[in-house]
Amino acid sequence: MTNLDTSPAEQVCPAAHEGQGPCVQLWPEREVPLGGVRAMNVFRTLPQRGLPTVGAWCFLDSFGPDRVAMSVLPHPHCGLQTVTWPLEGAVRHRDSVGSDVVVKPGELNIMTAGHGISHSEFSVLPAATVAGTDDGIPMSRGLQLWVALPDEHRHREPSFEQHSELPVAVGEGYTATVMVGEFAGQGSPATMFSPIVGADITGAGTLQLPLRPEFEHAVLVLDGHLVIDGENIEPGPLAYLGAGRHNLIVEAQPDTRFMLLGGEPFGEDLLMWWNFVGRTHEEVEKARLEWEAEGLLDDDAAATSRFGLVQGHGPDAGPEAGRIPAPPLPGVKLRPRTRG
Repeated sequence: MTNLDTSPAEQVCPAAHEGQGPCVQLWPEREVPLGGVRAMNVFRTLPQRGLPTVGAWCFLDSFGPDRVAMSVLPHPHCGLQTVTWPLEGAVRHRDSVGSDVVVKPGELNIMTAGHGISHSEFSVLPAATVAGTDDGIPMSRGLQLWVALPDEHRHREPSFEQHSELPVAVGEGYTATVMVGEFAGQGSPATMFSPIVGADITGAGTLQLPLRPEFEHAVLVLDGHLVIDGENIEPGPLAYLGAGRHNLIVEAQPDTRFMLLGGEPFGEDLLMWWNFVGRTHEEVEKARLEWEAEGLLDDDAAATSRFGLVQGHGPDAGPEAGRIPAPPLPGVKLRPRTRG
């Protein structure tokens, strides 16, 4: 899923050094209208001005539940990994390294953009769906996350992997699907490039979750209600928990579901704009210019360009024809600032 904001602000994400000690900070979600023929809104909890990253996690959107068909034409990425985690509904992913897969709830898509990649995402609709109506459009809900690639990996060749079977950790009162990294003795097969964890946890009662104290962590409640260190946490805001915890004790009402995200504090300055994660304004500007220039190439030339060609979106593809143009850059050059 792309950042479809037509006027994206550049996000300067200063390096995290020592990290915040144990705490509970609630960072409110922002509703972001993505527009399009079927207007789609998402709720964004990363990045925040005072909390740009949690470990290497640098972007978190949640969407739905809603009967809005995802329809995202080819668009570029660089310097990051996209992590797609559907909760309801299925999505077809196509990219410029030749992937063409459908991802369903319980399955994980990891796309490593590296130097550059492009992809598209479309909801998989029943054959009986009538254009221009909501008849037959299934419920859609999910999370889209980005992970910043560290400097030694951000220029690597792009790649894609899908994992349909993920390990499940079982503890007293909870089960946790380990999306990435390791949690409670279970390790995900997903390829990541920095110390990180992401787990989808369902539970009830008093839960004791093992954590790595050198990681900073955050929790996003999807359903139900949590109490952490006396703080009530409902669906919506991101609860930042700081670092230094060997375990996390939470009180969960029945059928509570939440995401646990964490990682070693990311020690590099980032500059994020639209779908690009770089280090300088000049890098981001260059990526934008290259994406726009590639739109003028024929298919053979586009296939060997930086961001590549996503098959199936040519002039004869009907409503799936075309690509998403890059928005204009803001008229200001940004430089890293102190993390606040």
